[in-house]
Amino acid sequence: MKLYVARHGETEWNRLNKVCGRTDSHLTDKGLQQAQLLAERLDSCSIDVIIASPLSRAQETAGAVAERKHLPVITDERLIEQDYGVYEGVQRDDRDFLNNKRMFAYRYPGGESMMDIARRTYDLIIETRETYPDSSVLFVCHNGICRVICSYFMDMTNEEYFGFSQDNCGYNIYEC
Repeated sequence: MKLYVARHGETEWNRLNKVCGRTDSHLTDKGLQQAQLLAERLDSCSIDVIIASPLSRAQETAGAVAERKHLPVITDERLIEQDYGVYEGVQRDDRDFLNNKRMFAYRYPGGESMMDIARRTYDLIIETRETYPDSSVLFVCHNGICRVICSYFMDMTNEEYFGFSQDNCGYNIYEC
């Protein structure tokens, strides 16, 4: 299986550099343009299945690709962004947020740990590989989920994991 992993387009909170986990924010005009450009960039790629987070920013991005590829979008809750709990909406450079982000097993108060999202995301990768073994699959998700998926396929130091960031509508390709 070939797995494409794309991050959604820009949202207002991305533009304002705010932590955005489960807050359901739509794409900005720039984000909608990014989604169309992603769809164009994926034109030459043979994608058989599109699976997206239930949040509107991922659904809107996946929809742009799906329309161009004439495919349905399958929604999977396991691709939803990490629940950042009390840090939802704070500035991404908030010292407390960044300190807690370095502790992978730490569960944000009222939210999830990175270990929590790794468990659900790794399970989805394994299940997808078993369900679509000879297919090309596109996941449309979020920065935190892109980071976890990268860690499934590549050895990463703690600093590499902490520093990983996927551009809006950027994507990576993995062979399963």
